[in-house]
Amino acid sequence: MTQLEHKKSILKRARRVVVKSGSQILSSSIGIEEARLRALVGELAGLHDQKKEIVVVSSGAVAAGMTRLGWKQRPKTIPEKQALAAVGQIKLMALYEGYFSKFKKSVAQVLLTHEDLANRQRYMNAKHTFQMLLESSIIPIVNENDTVAVEEMKFGDNDHLSALVATLLEADLLVILSDVEGVYDRDPRIHADARVIPLIQDMKAVKDAIMGESRSALGTGGIVTKIDAAEKAAAAGIATVITTGLRPGVLTQVFDAGEELGTLVLPEENRLTHRKHWIAYNLKPAGEIVVDTGAYDALVNKKKSLLPSGLKEVRGSFGAGECVRCLDHDGREFARGLVNYSTQELNRIKGLHTSNIEKVLGYKAYDEIIHRDDLVLL
Repeated sequence: MTQLEHKKSILKRARRVVVKSGSQILSSSIGIEEARLRALVGELAGLHDQKKEIVVVSSGAVAAGMTRLGWKQRPKTIPEKQALAAVGQIKLMALYEGYFSKFKKSVAQVLLTHEDLANRQRYMNAKHTFQMLLESSIIPIVNENDTVAVEEMKFGDNDHLSALVATLLEADLLVILSDVEGVYDRDPRIHADARVIPLIQDMKAVKDAIMGESRSALGTGGIVTKIDAAEKAAAAGIATVITTGLRPGVLTQVFDAGEELGTLVLPEENRLTHRKHWIAYNLKPAGEIVVDTGAYDALVNKKKSLLPSGLKEVRGSFGAGECVRCLDHDGREFARGLVNYSTQELNRIKGLHTSNIEKVLGYKAYDEIIHRDDLVLL
């Protein structure tokens, strides 16, 4: 299928859509760009009129705080950013509410931290809240809860947040609006002949190929995080469009099946289950374990669980049930999973046969260090 054929197929069935608009679109060095926000709302309202369920992941709280308080320079410290976000979030939502009300649309504010989506119970609570809002024809406006998020809790960027929200909602399409035209085949700042890649079927392969030049070879405006977000969405079976949000009418053009625009990233055919996607992308690993070549082969090629006999080394301090990175003998991460034993327990039973677990620990909770159902190959 051509890009247009893929696009027509995806857009035809895209009913639930997550649209992420970054700070490059909605703000400048002196604060919020209200004209762009107003134009974006008009396009979003138009999509909503077409009976699409719309969820907006929006940056701009800090910039809105700058506008409200008259700051001329962006804050440098975390407390300054958090204070401006607290002030700005009110203004940002007031702008969204005011502009959407002109189209007779209702909006809701949803603020999230990483821990909200890493905790399974809170994850499901958020899912149910979103579901009720969408069923009530309300447009959720999502942002990271910057006023309470500290470094350990932060998503890192709203691109990552948009991918997790799209996965949470089982969206049909993720649209990431940036300050670049799409994913380039090389760094456009260095190569005048750099071209936008219109269609990506295997994001991992494209990412590895482009990364050969440098981390910055993916373009400007934080495009690396957008590629990572598209990769996460693809693993959940969700297509992503990465394109510029600086072009007037861009969302209308995105949903014009006859027009090529930006980069379309196709979903993976072998999508992860929701639980495994949650393990791979929502949880922050608490440590690392190194396995031998035999265990690596059993996990990757034979789809087996990880047993104590294949464990070589334990790194970090974690408890039973936490997420850990699984490394091969060369130190490369190849999987993530939920461990059945703590650091202390693993250090006592590593390299042993399963039958010896009870002899060493005095009990045996599980035969496996990580059960196959709790393991995600990356």
